[in-house]
Amino acid sequence: MQVLANGGLFAAAALLSLAAPWPGWPPLALGALATAAADTWATEVGTLASVPPRSILTLRPVAAGTSGGVTLQGTAAALAGAVGIGLLAALLGWDRGVSAAAAAGGFAGALADSLLGATVQARRWCDRCALATERSVHDCGGRTRPAGGLRWLDNDGVNVVSALVGALVALALAT
Repeated sequence: MQVLANGGLFAAAALLSLAAPWPGWPPLALGALATAAADTWATEVGTLASVPPRSILTLRPVAAGTSGGVTLQGTAAALAGAVGIGLLAALLGWDRGVSAAAAAGGFAGALADSLLGATVQARRWCDRCALATERSVHDCGGRTRPAGGLRWLDNDGVNVVSALVGALVALALAT
């Protein structure tokens, strides 16, 4: 599901560009791909930060791994991931305007991911460990209970919506 959530929109736009050519497919595809790269880089680098993450909403410290938690290093990595996709597209000969739009869309999508994670993504609680989690079954093996957000909107759903945000921002900027 994670691969589909992060790469599905890119793949769909790429396939549709073959079946029904339209100048909007490249920025949509690249914006979605740049969002996935930006979000992944932000998460991986952000977890290595020496300071605790802060809520994107309140700027108060939150536990590492909390959805909507951001660090300066993770945010910089998100920007680098989005720009990296834009630069790669430009180096491969894609239109520079589309490439720049994809980078901007990717960063916007990563920010949307953090905002959605902090506000509407399902949050759960493990009574056995007294810890917050995103999982129905915690690492300890205990079942968790809903603790906030929309019960049906998990991290994969947030990734799909974020990729759509990044794709639409890229499309808007490229046209």
